[in-house]
Amino acid sequence: MNAETPHGGRAVVIGGGIAGLAAAHRLVTAGWRVTVLEATDRLGGKLRAGEIAGVRVDLGAESMLARRPEAVDLARAVGLGDLLQPPATTTAAIWTRDALRPMPQGHVMGVPGSPDAVAGLLSAEGLARVARETDLPPDAVADDDVAVGAYVAGRFGREVVDRLVEPLLGGVYAGDAYRISMRAAVPSLFDAVRAHGTLTEAVRAVQRAQRNGQPQTGPAFMGIEGGIGRLPLAVADAITAHGGRIRTRTPVRGLVRRPDGWQVRTEEETLHADAVVVATPAGPAAALLAAESPAAAAGLAGVEYASMALVTLAFRRADARALPAGSGFLVPPVDGRTIKASTFSSQKWQWVADGSPDLVVLRTSVGRYGDEEYLGREDADLVAVSLADLAAATGLSARPVATEVTRWTGGLPQYPVGHLARVRRIQDAVAGLPGLRVCGAVYEGVGIPACVASGRRAADEILATPTLARGTRTEGRE
Repeated sequence: MNAETPHGGRAVVIGGGIAGLAAAHRLVTAGWRVTVLEATDRLGGKLRAGEIAGVRVDLGAESMLARRPEAVDLARAVGLGDLLQPPATTTAAIWTRDALRPMPQGHVMGVPGSPDAVAGLLSAEGLARVARETDLPPDAVADDDVAVGAYVAGRFGREVVDRLVEPLLGGVYAGDAYRISMRAAVPSLFDAVRAHGTLTEAVRAVQRAQRNGQPQTGPAFMGIEGGIGRLPLAVADAITAHGGRIRTRTPVRGLVRRPDGWQVRTEEETLHADAVVVATPAGPAAALLAAESPAAAAGLAGVEYASMALVTLAFRRADARALPAGSGFLVPPVDGRTIKASTFSSQKWQWVADGSPDLVVLRTSVGRYGDEEYLGREDADLVAVSLADLAAATGLSARPVATEVTRWTGGLPQYPVGHLARVRRIQDAVAGLPGLRVCGAVYEGVGIPACVASGRRAADEILATPTLARGTRTEGRE
């Protein structure tokens, strides 16, 4: 059975994470007929809402950068604008050298503009090392890329990397600062170090640019009442309201280019489409593109991922009085602890506190690139090590009334030196395939706004292709 496609063409989006859903939303609201195919039994990828002890919580990402507008704009577009909430507190700490120490101010992703910015966190020797910054040869930052940790350690010494840069970058990428690309992770600093004689001058230049840029009067981060995990579900509802179709438990088994478009094969049917957006992690994307674009597939196959687990814990409020104020703390790996961070959810998000005034909810994260040994253990073991570290850090010794362990196996793509060059090669190879685009955390950043932007970019490039926008072909199934 065939039918004329109204307005635009017909698109298939492979992958129902937030990037794929953002692409589908952009296409369906532009008049395209869209089908989203998700291999698992749920939508949202690393955005997942859940409950613990009857309290609604996020079991995945729990905040989004608000000073980059894409995710907040999407939330408003799908009816969640009234539910956007800034954190109730942004005061955080670093648990290092056996004490919770206030998060320093006056740095760029942990890189200080002066010793004063990290006073109280570093040892006297570490502060002196920052003060006597070492000059590196002019070619220490190549035109292509450099690792954040290696460069900063060469200028300021390892302690500032190990105690501050590492936990901050690790909180974003679950990665190793000594491998993470400065160009990909901190592009403003990458540009500045090539224009200034010292790292100190570069950090101050970035800070000046931030102060002199567009004024930012709103909060830096936003959550959603009921959880960030509500966002993909609301986007999915908007897609179906515009006539789109969403299918879970539907892995794609094949992708073939035909003279009149694309064939997307699942176990049950073969779909015909004018355009396809591949919004899966790198491994599945490589498998799908192997026949049509071996170059793109080879690039994708080389992307590494980090795995982690989130341990969510609920305590009776009367038993959690030892918990310090603030939104939580980060943990430098150099200290040898098991947990990498803890978020005090009931203190950070008012909607969590309001959901159960008699309980305190918090969570820990375990695992990062190169340090994933604990992830193969039982849930009870992850809870036990989390409780032990929490007791050591905060004095909280009570037993939780409920626990929930969420594993994110292969959850975060790594951005090592050369990552952006790899992405360019992948995107250049894909650009040679009419009607095909890729999007997701691999390409433009792991944060929610970056993923939304990646999905919208893929959709906009399809919409901008005149031969696809005409919508003259017929569509159907085999």
